Amino acid sequence: MSLQDIVEARERLKGLVVRTPLVPLNLEDSPAEIYLKLENLQPTGSFKVRGAGNAIELLSPEQMSRGVYTCSGGNMAQALAWHAHRHDIPCTAIVPDTAAETKIAGIRRYGADIIQLPFEDVWKVATDHVYPPLRDRTFVHPFSNAHMIAGNGTLGLEILEDLAEVDSVIVPFGGGGLFAGIAIAIKAHKPQVRMYGCEPDTACTFAASLSAGSPVHVKRTPSFLEGTGESDVLPEIWDLAKPLATGSLVVSLAEVASAVRILFERHRVVAEGSGASSLAAALKGGYGGGPVVCVMSGGNIDPSTLKKILDGGVP
Repeated sequence: MSLQDIVEARERLKGLVVRTPLVPLNLEDSPAEIYLKLENLQPTGSFKVRGAGNAIELLSPEQMSRGVYTCSGGNMAQALAWHAHRHDIPCTAIVPDTAAETKIAGIRRYGADIIQLPFEDVWKVATDHVYPPLRDRTFVHPFSNAHMIAGNGTLGLEILEDLAEVDSVIVPFGGGGLFAGIAIAIKAHKPQVRMYGCEPDTACTFAASLSAGSPVHVKRTPSFLEGTGESDVLPEIWDLAKPLATGSLVVSLAEVASAVRILFERHRVVAEGSGASSLAAALKGGYGGGPVVCVMSGGNIDPSTLKKILDGGVP
């Protein structure tokens, strides 16, 4: 994975994805100069359209004819289905049986087939890189895929163009492909920028692994943060992400719910829990001074969950 891969991905994605805005946080008592990178404005509501688009565009005609599949909490499945629909490619999404209905509806909207399995079985597909019944199709890994990571890295190029003086970047850390792509792009141009993951305290494997110096398995408690908070860091992602990471900031569910409310009330931005976790980490502090960019990774939140948060609750 190199900067050149990311630059080529950006050319490939022209006209397919949104160059999302970077806006300053509107909050009087903000602890720092905070900016929001609004990936919730992408066509499928998350950053995943970048990597999925790059991966689809690089398929051979024979691979396109056989079809594609992925495993996903919902955002990657929607993104792959959206791009597959553009090319009339058969697409199947393997999703947890706890996936948000908003995300399930999005997958169906783009014409993909859906296989729902327990979370542990979906994670097994991610670790094995294969689902045997679909072996004849091309598996597009939701985060541990060079083409996905390169597409994600286009975000980093945009951040540097819009805020050359950026000091820190906070990225929601689920599988780690978003963090790795952005960090590769930014560190290639400005190695002094501090790169932080952020994770919920219900499952913070990257923080635990950084502390231990090697990948650590942690107990995962499901939460409304569907795109972050995993029990393990895959070895190949660890090898990419560890040298680029300044740290991983851990936030509580209450802090994330508060960030979702702030985004809605101050910016009319709808963020899912994972997307708002970067702002929750920025408001909590612990990342040094200077301008900080929070990547709002997605906005696919169930209306009932959003209502509970806006009413002052914590799902």
